[in-house]
Amino acid sequence: MQGFTLTLDYLAFTVPSTTLEEVTALLGGDWTKVEAGYLGYPLCWVTEGESRGTGKIGMGAPRKPQEAHVDLSSGIVASWPSDKVQSVLTWIKEHGGHLTRIDCALDDRDISVPLDVIKAAIKTGQIVTRASQAQILTGEDLDLWATIGETVSIGSRRSQTFLRIYDKRLELTAKGQPDAGEYGIRWELELKKDRADALGTLLRCHPIEEWRELVVGVLQSYVDFRDTDKAAEPWARYRASRLPWWESLTEGFKKCRLVVEQARRTIEHVKEWVNRSLAPMLALVVAAPGAGRAWLEQVIDAGPDRWKERHYRLLKVPKPNRMYVLGPPRRLP
Repeated sequence: MQGFTLTLDYLAFTVPSTTLEEVTALLGGDWTKVEAGYLGYPLCWVTEGESRGTGKIGMGAPRKPQEAHVDLSSGIVASWPSDKVQSVLTWIKEHGGHLTRIDCALDDRDISVPLDVIKAAIKTGQIVTRASQAQILTGEDLDLWATIGETVSIGSRRSQTFLRIYDKRLELTAKGQPDAGEYGIRWELELKKDRADALGTLLRCHPIEEWRELVVGVLQSYVDFRDTDKAAEPWARYRASRLPWWESLTEGFKKCRLVVEQARRTIEHVKEWVNRSLAPMLALVVAAPGAGRAWLEQVIDAGPDRWKERHYRLLKVPKPNRMYVLGPPRRLP
């Protein structure tokens, strides 16, 4: 039994006055300055998640030179422990900042409610929501001519609340991820602007043990599934009893466990990151006087001495035992 889980999957915020050093110390990770700006900010720094995702910091706007905007995608935030998320939310508040986006992923990992059941309820009018539109999108692999994913979206991406429901297991299987079987149907709630900031306040002020029920409450305030149909009067639709599967699912979500996604980084991810993020700087080092290929090779040769456990995992070899001694180094037998 995988059960139900909650993952915080995306975070973006703006603070009116800070420094790059303060922000990077808060978030952790290795940040690299890039030439292009970001969202109107002329200065931009980026970082890569352990397995996926990108973080960006924009600063240096002439109108507000100390303002910083931070955008952290799922590959970064999902790997944070909950207390770190809460400490970041507290820091944002203490610095007079506000959230601009937060995503929450509620996973029905055992697929207790299949996507077909949800689609049928929408088509028959059993959905009760403030949203004015719903879409069902199908992904097709044009080489295999096979369906590789299906997404039910409720609401508009331009609104402050948007809901995606999709088969996470099918998506990861199509990508060849070995842990695809651990996932099921994902209910992904995307909140922006005022609604994002409001949820951030709740998560900051309430104990972590209450986060699940808070997020489920936000979900239920946005969408409900009731024993009704398209022909019923609006007042009757809202008074109708909830569908048993929806009642069971949301109760399961309330009792779900908070999870931290483990990084699924491979050597291919490392190669992609080096090519995308480091190649220009490596070429600069090789071309610069006093550096060159010989210097770079020396740095590479010394690199293994700084490997940690995660580096050996990427190579799929055990970390060797090392003997630590006091005094001058000696040659080991």
